[in-house]
Amino acid sequence: MSKIDIKVPNIGEFKDVEVIEVLIKKGQKIKKNDPLITIESDKSSVEIPSSDNGTVTSLKVKIGDKVSEGDEIIEIESEKEIKERSAQKLSKNQLSKEIKKNELKKSNETKDIIKDFSARASASPKVRKFARELGVNINKVPGTERQGRVTESDVKLFVATKSNKNFKDQNATEKKIELEYSHSDFGEVDIKDIPRVKKLSSKYLMNSWTKIPHVTNHDEADITELEEFRTSLTDIYTGEKKKITPLAFIVKALTTSLKKFPNFNTSIDEIEKGKMTVKKYYHVGIAVDTPHGLMVPKLRNADNKNISLISTELKKISQQCRDLKIDKKELFGGSMTITSLGGIGGSFFTPIINYPEVAILGVGRAEKKQVFMDGKFVTRTMLPLSLSYDHRIIDGAEAARFNNNLKENLGKNFAYKLAV
Repeated sequence: MSKIDIKVPNIGEFKDVEVIEVLIKKGQKIKKNDPLITIESDKSSVEIPSSDNGTVTSLKVKIGDKVSEGDEIIEIESEKEIKERSAQKLSKNQLSKEIKKNELKKSNETKDIIKDFSARASASPKVRKFARELGVNINKVPGTERQGRVTESDVKLFVATKSNKNFKDQNATEKKIELEYSHSDFGEVDIKDIPRVKKLSSKYLMNSWTKIPHVTNHDEADITELEEFRTSLTDIYTGEKKKITPLAFIVKALTTSLKKFPNFNTSIDEIEKGKMTVKKYYHVGIAVDTPHGLMVPKLRNADNKNISLISTELKKISQQCRDLKIDKKELFGGSMTITSLGGIGGSFFTPIINYPEVAILGVGRAEKKQVFMDGKFVTRTMLPLSLSYDHRIIDGAEAARFNNNLKENLGKNFAYKLAV
């Protein structure tokens, strides 16, 4: 048996670097230039391609290993030998197959006639006409009535499902638009690698934006008393002021609202089956801006933690993301995500839902504004809130009630309880 060892080629400055992804598995067929592993140095990450065609028989590296030029990556069986062995096996079996093929030909013709007749859908003339008008083969429509009888609703669902599939297939096979001119025709340019985190997250963002019907509710929360309370917090031992960001209070307030509005703590992975997953846990996702791209680690069991502990853990998971030391599993399994631009600036925006969650809260920068209260204008600290939600499971009225409850949780009557 002819085996080929695929080794790490000359990778320039990369020496004794870490393997961060293994992109193939044992038994997988690969072609020349297919990516095998991803390695990462302090400066950048690179995918190592295959130098041959064949089937993977052995993996020589795993995630976390250090590799350099000449180190073995995988062992493959050459494609040429696989074809020769398959040809020999085919020649032995070909004669017996041809005999069986002729014997079965006549009986299969009879079976096909019976099958075609039995496959005819049960439906009324009206439904059959409706299907023909839509260009639908009614025999392919699953019926939901007794004994599989097809209704108009079944035809409509079939068309909707098929249209969604065709849209996905079209996107998958869509040809890349060729630009009439290259960028360099207009001046000097520089080609750089897209950061690995951004490249990985792009497919999730596209999936969320095309699959989920987004609606965004904009509102403002009065956090005047909360801010006064937050900035007055001091350490009981040192007397120094505690550095707790507003985000810690927002996490706690959001968790309380999720308990009151359980639809926001769900996922609808397969809406066609009419089922949704209601989560009993409260793991809040936090969008973290890093030099490598946006990452969303989860603050686990936020409902069981006080403000001080939430603040401490926010700093911890944020730093782990910036250092690329966060466990991959910690980026999944969330209830709802918060993305805050408060430290940068801006007010309202339209955040993209982090699939398979059904809502995301965007937070802008708090500002002092003149607000009309008790018959006069007073200065209040107002926090912009942008709540994007999945309209398949959450309607506008429920989203407005959720935002109202969240505002109450951030208001003067609740701010002090959050610190307990």
